[in-house]
Amino acid sequence: MPGTRLARWAAAVPMAALALATIYPLVFTANVAMKTRRDYVLDRFSPAASPRWDNLAEAWAGAGMARYFVNSFVVVACAVALLLLLGSMAGFALARLRFRGSSVIFLGCLAGLFVPFQVIMVPLTRVMADTGLVDTYPGLILAYVAQFLPFTVFLMTSHYRTIPAEIVDAARIDGNTVYGVYRRIMLPLGAPALLSVGILDALFCWNDVLIALLMMPSPEHRTLMIGVNALRGQYSDDIPTFASGILIAAVPVLMIYLFLQRQIADGVTAGSTKG
Repeated sequence: MPGTRLARWAAAVPMAALALATIYPLVFTANVAMKTRRDYVLDRFSPAASPRWDNLAEAWAGAGMARYFVNSFVVVACAVALLLLLGSMAGFALARLRFRGSSVIFLGCLAGLFVPFQVIMVPLTRVMADTGLVDTYPGLILAYVAQFLPFTVFLMTSHYRTIPAEIVDAARIDGNTVYGVYRRIMLPLGAPALLSVGILDALFCWNDVLIALLMMPSPEHRTLMIGVNALRGQYSDDIPTFASGILIAAVPVLMIYLFLQRQIADGVTAGSTKG
């Protein structure tokens, strides 16, 4: 039908334009990373005549991107592990355990979602400095946990509330303790939600700049995004090397989006429907 076809085109054209606007910066960055400085100065928009992989090697080794990559990987892995452990335990308790004040605690977690980090960054930095956690891996990991735990608790609570209460009651009748129910029942049933939330938390932590900039002032402790930001001044006259650093930082995130799209979508929509 003409009306249906027109409606499809009306939706497809803006979405195609949005996709092109999203993909083009990455393609442009990859093209610049393959050029020499001379080629970039002469024509920054033309395709690279002969791709130069040396720029990636220079950014990886010479600019210290390898060290920044390891720093980010260690911090993000530890932070996500703590977030999933604490978030799943809190979500189970708030969703299935009956105790006084559970609703207030859940509302407090919801309130934490609406507090921008800029509001708490000064007191957080002072607390971290007083406890000697500034410029340390544990300090940055704890800062990430404090920032993203309300989000994790909210999504895990929403997921666990969709699990029938009869399953928990049957497990308790079979003699399981609260910890046994959590470990044997709730963790396996919550695995899809844990995967989705873990991916989102990993993306949040990996892409963070502000918290890492406050917690890690030393160059040797920089995370990948801070290292890329530092390349702007260090390689201001060598744009291809700077673009190579941006490309190195973008590749892990791009891979996650390409291969785990469904899990990311499930995490974003978790708790939006009642099962």
